[in-house]
Amino acid sequence: MNTRIDRIYELTRKASEVIYKVLHRTPLDYSTSFSRMTGCHVYLKLENMQKTGSFKSRGAYFKIHSHLDEARKMGVVAASSGNHSQGVAFASSMLGVKSTIVMPETTPIYKINATRSYGADVVLYGNVYDDAYRKALEIAEASKAMLVHPFNDEEVIAGQGTVGLEIASQLPDVDAVIVPIGGGGLISGIGVALKKLKPSVKVIGVEPAAAPKYYESRKAGKITSIFPSPSLADGVLAKSVGDITYEVMSQVVDDVVVVNEDSIARAIYLLMERAKMIVEGAGALPLAAMLEGLIANTGKKVALVISGGNIDLTTLYRVVIRGLANAGRVAMVKLTVPDAPGQLYRALGILYRNKCNVIEIKHDRFKPDLPVGYAIVDVVFEAPSKEDVDKVIEELRQAGFRVN
Repeated sequence: MNTRIDRIYELTRKASEVIYKVLHRTPLDYSTSFSRMTGCHVYLKLENMQKTGSFKSRGAYFKIHSHLDEARKMGVVAASSGNHSQGVAFASSMLGVKSTIVMPETTPIYKINATRSYGADVVLYGNVYDDAYRKALEIAEASKAMLVHPFNDEEVIAGQGTVGLEIASQLPDVDAVIVPIGGGGLISGIGVALKKLKPSVKVIGVEPAAAPKYYESRKAGKITSIFPSPSLADGVLAKSVGDITYEVMSQVVDDVVVVNEDSIARAIYLLMERAKMIVEGAGALPLAAMLEGLIANTGKKVALVISGGNIDLTTLYRVVIRGLANAGRVAMVKLTVPDAPGQLYRALGILYRNKCNVIEIKHDRFKPDLPVGYAIVDVVFEAPSKEDVDKVIEELRQAGFRVN
């Protein structure tokens, strides 16, 4: 008998009796599109539809509820630049607890405002999460407030484990569950719940190539620290997993795979286009892994944990434009045209006849390397399909324009 695994499972059962007073049992939706694209029966566990937009409120609520007298007397402290901050602030507001959240000074203003909207006192400190975490420790020690760790805590892990209990109830014959890995709290909780209820289920983690901390730790056989690079999956950027989560993951996680940024961007785009879901980069990791063919479960029932939907709108805009470009729905052509009346009209007429919509035009006749009497025209346009883009380019060339 593994004492820690058994204890977390019992705590997860307790959490399931507590959290639904304020939180949702999120849907597990079958996706025909992604099933067809991957050769599996794909189900999306929609934690982006949870309160605060991510699973984090589960663990935060159960942790604070488990120490409610202490929390109400002394308050709670947490450090986060993302979903954990909102989860702790929301849980505290629901339980009548004063919360102080330390966030890096570099945190986007919309995340700060979202955290404050739940009633938290926000302290801005340092440039990265590690700076904020050290400050949170200082505040907790000075004020005797309870520190709510984002992942390396048995009660937090147990709260996240309720996702696993829900999947087991919603899809009893599930074959595999794919989960993003940040610090490891979510996959630890889900793994404990599922392995207790159905030991044959495969629990597979996904990390971005920008932060493969558990991938490297698993390969080395010990906790390994890495230096994360910027990523669309900013919600899982951490230097290392925790000692508790590492111990648990080593027993309940069957495999871990790594995906690149292009795969993450494509998954975000497709979740929006095909599933009509706004999903953050971390939440798109499981689908990215499936679409890249990194998980071989053809014909099996696979649940993808869509862990959150809190994506910055400017980031989302860039992903959409990139997705449209990759799909051939938005294109740019650079034309060299005679600098004479009617020439640009001729070129744009070709786009018009092919039902293309011009988004932007840049006209430059002063480049030193241009032949006299010519101009460079950059045209960004929307097209019905990639085939239409290819047709436009061919017609422009046939009309005598040089296309780069």
